[in-house]
Amino acid sequence: MAKSVRAMSGAKTCLGACVGAVLSACAAGPNFHPPAPPQDSSYGKAQQTIPAAIGSGNDTQRLVMGLAIPEQWWTVFESPKLNHLVEEALRANPDVDAAKAALREAHELYLAQWTNLLPSVDGGFNGTRAKYPIGSITAPTVASDPTYNLYTAQLSVSYLPDVFGGTRRANEAAKANEDANRFQLEATYLTLSSNVVVTAIQEASLRGQIDATNRLVQLQQQLLDAVQRQRAAGTASELDVLTQQSALAQTVAALPPLRKQLGQTRDQLTALIGHLPAAEPAEQFTLAELTLPRELPLSVPGALVAQRPDVRVAQENLHAASAEVGVALANMLPQFSIDGTLGSSALSIGDLFTPYTGFWSLGGSLTQTLFDAGALLHRKRAADAALDQAAAQYRAAVILACQNVADSLQALQEDAAALSASAAAAAAAQRTLELSTRQHGLGTLSSVAVIAAEQSYQQAVITQVLAQANRYADTAALIQALGGGWWNRGGAVRQ
Repeated sequence: MAKSVRAMSGAKTCLGACVGAVLSACAAGPNFHPPAPPQDSSYGKAQQTIPAAIGSGNDTQRLVMGLAIPEQWWTVFESPKLNHLVEEALRANPDVDAAKAALREAHELYLAQWTNLLPSVDGGFNGTRAKYPIGSITAPTVASDPTYNLYTAQLSVSYLPDVFGGTRRANEAAKANEDANRFQLEATYLTLSSNVVVTAIQEASLRGQIDATNRLVQLQQQLLDAVQRQRAAGTASELDVLTQQSALAQTVAALPPLRKQLGQTRDQLTALIGHLPAAEPAEQFTLAELTLPRELPLSVPGALVAQRPDVRVAQENLHAASAEVGVALANMLPQFSIDGTLGSSALSIGDLFTPYTGFWSLGGSLTQTLFDAGALLHRKRAADAALDQAAAQYRAAVILACQNVADSLQALQEDAAALSASAAAAAAAQRTLELSTRQHGLGTLSSVAVIAAEQSYQQAVITQVLAQANRYADTAALIQALGGGWWNRGGAVRQ
């Protein structure tokens, strides 16, 4: 038994030497290096044509290169109600739970894959009752009873030396998949928070449009009443009455679509925070409760690729595909195996591990596939094609990221122009309404003219509400396009 222990100790020393040699060897396949970031310093015409100050007056915004984006980027709108809803969505939305579970799964798979670098040890116990063939030429010589019991206890050790790095490449691929899921969780947080913000802005816009439209209905009803009185007095024709009735009906017809959109927007907001429709949130939004950020962040394309979670997901997918090429290549090379067994076998359980019952074995093998009809070669070529696919998808992700920023910059510039024009129109219409009301008080202008002036003002208000909502939404879109600020969190990516 002492000899068996010494032999097993020698086997462990041999295994340790093999592990050290394997870990210091080179791995098959390409070593991954992150793609070089874009060298562009701007986003083309979309950025070059933007003035230093976007908009004017209280709606002026300035682009600040390298401005830090807070981790909770939605707080830039300074709305406690919006902050609460976003936090509720990040806590209760099932998409977040699914992304977290996917990350845990990827982490456990990586840990399971990593264990392939270590030896595998199995323990076994076997009990057998047998009978000698007493009618054979060779009869039992130890016991007169032809039946006997045999008990065997043993440890089996097997180790696959990672000579060509196939296991290390598989570990590398598993780790890249885990990192991809970690960045996918960041992308889920960013998309969800952006959806909540934009949906809240849409709700505020619809409420503003509905309020102005309701006021228009009241004004047109007043006009219709006035025209009907004039018709009764003989100073207006039936055509005048029908014209005003048609205008009133058209305005009333605009309300149901707006109310439908508002209801659907509320349902969407409820779903985003992880609730069923019956548990609609108490928070309601108007544009007056939101604050337009005065300074907007901007990053060069080279920094953008490190900030966007979707680009980082594509990069980790590229990393995993690169490692899989190494796995496929290592599978084409000789495969090594070391196996050892240590145990004891006796006719009774009490005699196990007593002198002269021990046994051991130690062996190694080398296997090389000689013919498989090209299966390993085709798998290697498939891994090469997957690497090319992942590289193309990474380039597409970078292009999309830059496009999103360029689109947001262009939208912000045009939003500012539209909001400036609509604000000027609303101010002029309001001034007209004030003058008309004053003249009506002096008796120099009819009430019909005052109502018409307020109609023009309410139409201008609707246009301004739409322009203002677009400005808020595209501000959120720019911050989302820049990655949302997750890298400014103390713990980097979410664990």
